[in-house]
This record gives sequence, structure tokens and C-alpha cells, in this order.
Amino acid sequence: MDDTATPSATAEDRAPEIKPAPHVDRTIVLVGLMGAGKSCIGRRLAQKLDLPFVDADTEIEQAAGCTVAEFFTKYGEPAFREGERRVMSRLLAGPPAVLAAGGGAFMDAETRALIRDGAISIWLRADLDTLTARTRGRGHRPLLNNGDPRDVLAKLIETRYPVYAEADIAVDTGNDSPNVTCGRVLKALEPFVGGPLTDLSP
Repeated sequence: MDDTATPSATAEDRAPEIKPAPHVDRTIVLVGLMGAGKSCIGRRLAQKLDLPFVDADTEIEQAAGCTVAEFFTKYGEPAFREGERRVMSRLLAGPPAVLAAGGGAFMDAETRALIRDGAISIWLRADLDTLTARTRGRGHRPLLNNGDPRDVLAKLIETRYPVYAEADIAVDTGNDSPNVTCGRVLKALEPFVGGPLTDLSP
């Protein structure tokens, strides 16, 4: 036996080279109705892309010193939308992140223009049954506290979905696990980041 022969490769030597994810130089904004999974999917997506995750509603609460529900009760929806517009503008001007927008944020034309000009928007699209099941019994949703929640959601779908359809990407979310939905989002993002993200899928 020739003891000068090259030893066989170890498992580590044979392992495929892990390529870094394409550079994401814009904030990714998740839009959709309450219950669509923006925070849940957003956190997973941020982890996969090595970006910070930001929840716009949390930022608004910190700025206002009260919860979104309390803000609605004290000052009304128009005042909330004005504050939301300012917070969204600040967040979009910051470094790249995965940003979960409030359900009404994308309905504001000014905010929508800022997102279109400097971010990648992803609509997490869910049907009425899914949204109703996911938001059932959640009293912190101000818009659902007046009237039958399913009826409210149906009206919101009617008015908001045509506007959400202006987002760069639409991804359906339903009974699949969050990891599966996150994988679909990553796949849909590939043309926008200039490289494959399939290796990052769950």
C-alpha cells in the first residue's frame, strides 16, 4: 500500500460550501390584516435573513406610552393613523429590517409611497375563516371590539385587499405551519434580493 496516497476526504471535507445569503439592502415590510401572521412570520424571516425584526405597533406603543387599544379609546382612530404615519416614516428611514406593519398602515397613501420607493412589501394574504379563527377572543384588537368580529373582518377584506394587492409580493398564509409560510416568503423574495434563498428555508 502506498502510504503517500492522499487520504480519503472526511465528511466535513465533502460538505457543500455554504454560501452567504444575498445582501438585503432594503427593509422588508409585511402587510396584511390582523391575524395574517405578520409578527410570527416576520420574526422567523428576520432570523433567516440576519436582520432585526421591528413591530410597528410596538414602536407606536413605546412612542405613545400606552397600548394601541388605549390610544384608540383616548384619541380615536384619526389620531392613531397620524402617529402611525410618523412612526412608519421613521422606521422606513432607518437601516434594513423586517418590519411588521399595522393592518391599516399600508392603506395610507403617503406611507404606501414610502414603502414602494424604499422597501420591499409583502402581503400575507389570509381568508376570512383563517383570520376569524386567529383573532378570536383577542380584546387588544380595537377594530374588532365594535360589532361582530367576523363581520368587521369581512368588511376590512373588502376595503383593504384591493390596496394590499399593490404590494410587491403576495404570499398566502392559512393552515400551514409558520415555518412553511416563511419558506414561501423566502422563495418569493429571491428575485428582489438577487440570489437564491432556498437554502435558508426551514
